[in-house]
Amino acid sequence: MKPPPFTYCDPESVDEAVALKSEYGNDSLVLAGGQSLLPMLNMRLARPEALIDINKIGDLQKIERRADILEVGAGVRQYELEDHPLVGELIPLLPEATGYIGHIENRHRGTVGGSLAHADSAAELPCTAVALDATVVVHGPSGTRTIAAQDFFQGRMTTALEPAEVLVAIRYPVTPWPAGHGFVEVSRRVGDLALAGATAVVNLDEDGRFTSVSVGVLGISDTPVRASAVESALIGEAPTEENIARAAKEIVPSVTSGDDLHATRAYRRHLASVVVSRAITAAVARAHERSNGK
Repeated sequence: MKPPPFTYCDPESVDEAVALKSEYGNDSLVLAGGQSLLPMLNMRLARPEALIDINKIGDLQKIERRADILEVGAGVRQYELEDHPLVGELIPLLPEATGYIGHIENRHRGTVGGSLAHADSAAELPCTAVALDATVVVHGPSGTRTIAAQDFFQGRMTTALEPAEVLVAIRYPVTPWPAGHGFVEVSRRVGDLALAGATAVVNLDEDGRFTSVSVGVLGISDTPVRASAVESALIGEAPTEENIARAAKEIVPSVTSGDDLHATRAYRRHLASVVVSRAITAAVARAHERSNGK
């Protein structure tokens, strides 16, 4: 299949891209890696008047540390999160979670910003952004503004981006040493969209009790879910199997996805607590390893 006709634009700066977005508004779409957009065009699920290709904008393809923040440009390819030494050192959750995205071919074309802007609630990068308290940076006619990741995702494939704005970067707080991380997802086949998944970052005190817990869950609602009830249930507790399993059940009321071709709502409710429990358990194990210098 071929896409419907459109005007092709290839700006060389963010300001040029914003000017084009201002001109075409909701009748334009931004092309980065094209892993989601091109199939949508071919299937006539999207019919933009203009396609704005941002691949020539070098400023969107940088990974830089700024004090206690790691800034990742929207045009950075997903595989770079797996391979870049700064990412692995400062936010080790990201390489692990990124490895679950599709197949290696997808990750070599797909971009970080594209995944966030597409806002699929079953995708890995939106979920990790929410769990890591990341901030999304967007640029529009009025200048640059930042949006907390949890506020950026507003519904099924819906974000807080205004029609004339372009997503330019995402800022991740550096994970403090010796925090542990875990990422778990369940899918029917490797590379399929997840039926449910969870990510966790934990810190333990000298007695081995939880001092901080961050949990994000994907595939269970219209947006990635921050599991605040799970987090609260664990603070001050010992990381025993019983405590983790009990806290993980707090995610069940957040499962709002209904029955579909892939799973029933009841099965996703079961999966949600399972993946949350496994992600936290993996994070605890890594926290212990890092505390012991491994």
